[in-house]
Amino acid sequence: MRERYKTCIPSKGNSLGIILTLSLNDYIDAFSQKENLSAITGIGRGIEREALRILPEGKLSEHGHYHELGSALTHGQITTDYAENLLEFITPVSQTPEQAIAQLQDIQKFTLEHIDGELLWPTSMPCFVGDAEQVPLAQYGRSNIGTMKTVYRQGLKNRYGSMMQVIAGIHFNFSFSKSFWHVLQKLDNSELSEQDYISAKYFSVIRNYKRFCWLIPYLFGSSPAICGSFLQGKPSTLPFKKSATGSLYLEYATSLRMSDLGYTSSEQASLEICYNNISNYVNSVQKAIALKSNVFSDIGVNVDGKYQQLNDNVLQIENELYAPIRPKRVAKSGEKPSVALGERGVEYIEVRALDVNPFVDTGISLEQIYFLDVFLIYCALVDSQQADSKTQKVYEKNMDDVVLNGRDPALLLTDINAKGEAESKSILMWGQSLFSSLKDVAQLLDQAYQSTQYSEAVAREFEKIKDPSKTPSAQLLNILVTQEQCLSDYSLTQASEYRQQLLSRDYQFYDKQYFIDSALKSHKDQADIEANDSVNFDTFLAQYFSN
Repeated sequence: MRERYKTCIPSKGNSLGIILTLSLNDYIDAFSQKENLSAITGIGRGIEREALRILPEGKLSEHGHYHELGSALTHGQITTDYAENLLEFITPVSQTPEQAIAQLQDIQKFTLEHIDGELLWPTSMPCFVGDAEQVPLAQYGRSNIGTMKTVYRQGLKNRYGSMMQVIAGIHFNFSFSKSFWHVLQKLDNSELSEQDYISAKYFSVIRNYKRFCWLIPYLFGSSPAICGSFLQGKPSTLPFKKSATGSLYLEYATSLRMSDLGYTSSEQASLEICYNNISNYVNSVQKAIALKSNVFSDIGVNVDGKYQQLNDNVLQIENELYAPIRPKRVAKSGEKPSVALGERGVEYIEVRALDVNPFVDTGISLEQIYFLDVFLIYCALVDSQQADSKTQKVYEKNMDDVVLNGRDPALLLTDINAKGEAESKSILMWGQSLFSSLKDVAQLLDQAYQSTQYSEAVAREFEKIKDPSKTPSAQLLNILVTQEQCLSDYSLTQASEYRQQLLSRDYQFYDKQYFIDSALKSHKDQADIEANDSVNFDTFLAQYFSN
């Protein structure tokens, strides 16, 4: 039996140098003052959108990554995720929600202009998959780092199967301005260094996010159903119903992508990653990377001269840690993410619990971004209790319950109060309490940005708390079950319409020449990397893991 390690134990007292005496209303009042109001602006946002390339008839594309799109290894905005046909679009940091959406639309427009009539699948869960074993691994060229990326994906295939790796999602990157942290640190009367304070507060945000993150799949989950081909003939323990057109669905599900069918890992369930502070987090992640897996060791590593995985640990590399949110720091070339965090602190957070929104061409709507701004600022300003492993398991169960049964009126979730006591709450009860505070945060943001968008976004999402039929998961099931539309036909129609919309739209933030130049530069950058390799792959890999 693998040895477990327990590192996630709350500190006694406050070890962060922060005097937590202010309430949410106190913070809102302080930021509402004229001298502090501008500090609430300056939010940085970035979007990572994944999308499968499909043929017009709906089958997965078998074409390699198109040369005109640039190098998947070195292009900063158009790359691939697990599979060669699973594209990933990355926007740079933007200062407004509108700018982030415009950038994403431009990236997708250029992509659609150069993939020979193929479409972008508009949902998280794939369809039309014949033999999952034929899903092509992403290729990144002949360099050692490119080979490592492909071997890592080979390991994912051997560990979890190919179907899990062609599920698409949205990652939302979020950062606060330095002026925001300066005001907050002064209000908290903290004597920590600036970066230590920022890192501590980002982990506070993360703990609150994990406490409340059941709200994200409830409001935005868009994968309550799957095509029958997703199971690849294997039995499922989930009590699926079958629509008239053959889709498999759960009556109250919100996000099957976030269930055991998708981005979870039973082998990772024993890991106890600690989010109480940056030191505990980095230590627990690095221990996880070094933890041997009895299950994955049966696969082998270098078998008959061919790598089947990077190693036989529970995590090959840190990216394999599936979590609904991550602390992030831009790493240097060849630097491990945890090393970058440990040495230079948290720079931003990555929200990873978002399904692809099938009702908009970008997979995430402008209104969603406005709400996420409010939600994450709320997580920054409301008190955050340190959490032990038991508390984290409670929050994880809430998430599991919502992704499978989030719209069940009988569902009860468990909250942990400031005294450490468990309290049962319905989504309506808990949601009403949360939205009462979110409304106040939205008004603060509207004041700072001279807008009404934030309050409108919160009001719009609150309607889903009061009426579950307004959630995207319910709307999609209405299309599939009540209207008896075929999931694959509906998705294919959406994909075709989005292609036409994006191609007919003018470039808004970039222009076509920018992408042409970026593609050319990325190919040159890949060639330079390949030319500068000085050791073979075995040596490169040994050096990477020894550092």
